[in-house]
Amino acid sequence: MYPTATPPLVLNERVPDPAVKILDPSFEKYKLPLASVERLSQGYSWAEGPVYFGDARCLLWSDIPNNRIMRWDEETGSTSVYRKPSNYANGNTRDRQGRLVTAEHGRRVTRTEYDGRITVLMERFDGKRLNSPNDIVVKSDDSIWFTDMNAGLTGNWNGEVAEQEMPQRVYRIDGKTGQAAIVTDGVVKRPNGLAFSPDEKLLYVANSDPVKAIWMVYPVQADGTIGAGKVFKDVTSMVGDKNPGLPDGMRVDAKGNLFASGPGGIHVYAPDGTLLGRIETGQATANCAFGGDGSDLYITADMYIVRVKTKTKGAGL
Repeated sequence: MYPTATPPLVLNERVPDPAVKILDPSFEKYKLPLASVERLSQGYSWAEGPVYFGDARCLLWSDIPNNRIMRWDEETGSTSVYRKPSNYANGNTRDRQGRLVTAEHGRRVTRTEYDGRITVLMERFDGKRLNSPNDIVVKSDDSIWFTDMNAGLTGNWNGEVAEQEMPQRVYRIDGKTGQAAIVTDGVVKRPNGLAFSPDEKLLYVANSDPVKAIWMVYPVQADGTIGAGKVFKDVTSMVGDKNPGLPDGMRVDAKGNLFASGPGGIHVYAPDGTLLGRIETGQATANCAFGGDGSDLYITADMYIVRVKTKTKGAGL
């Protein structure tokens, strides 16, 4: 058991063997010269799904195995439990009205209303239960896109051992009708992280598969469907003990650069696929989110919550 609150840690305390590596000269304009990986909080079984609330100046994230959502307050540096139980919450985001939207390993997608009530947006498709929703994003037309993996069905993370009822897919919930549709079906075997390009004409999908560790990119059509995808980047050769982690959660900055968790930490790619740099956390890294004034990159790295200050800003921030 972990305490419901942990004392703030001294900022600038570095995660073991971190490095912000410049792998292309153009990364210089996005990296602060003295930027370090700052450890903000620790003690989590698997931290995931960071989302920043600028109006409250706080970061929320999931601690999946411990069945809770945590909160870190920027003003005080204190950490507390935001919600427990959380139905084994995983990915989190905000909708266009500022509400928390969550993909829960407990086999549903929810929205937290302004008064704290929880609205279930989806838990079945064609009469069958979802597997274990993983990551989630909201498009400007209010549609909600999420991945549905089978990672939570073993009982290790959601307390339920169950048979997989459907393929692992990406779904879209229409923002007006609430109707769900399949976005991808079988193309990405283990779909995980999702992100849109700043103009929302491209959809990035991470494949968390050690034998095919890739990011796919798809053109997004006006009707909400996607066109033929292609491999954006393949890092299968990096997978191993020296580079813990797999393609997972990701965010895009205002220039369209992709900040994607993968083997060894956060990989930063230009829109054309050029590897600009890596933020090496030394841990299996699940996800990231921009916050603060839009230039702070918050990272969930195994048991840690860390932050790196940048000279760019998240898309839409």
